[in-house]
Amino acid sequence: MLWRLVKFLLLVVVLVGIGLSVFAYLGDLSPTPREQSLSVTLDAN
Repeated sequence: MLWRLVKFLLLVVVLVGIGLSVFAYLGDLSPTPREQSLSVTLDAN
């Protein structure tokens, strides 16, 4: 019974590792670049 749990946890760890490496390789979370302009009013004393 304990051996089955260890094998299951090992399988989950391996699958999570594979999933993370595939996501890191293929997943692109960088935002798309776009131009922004912001009007600023400066108070001159």
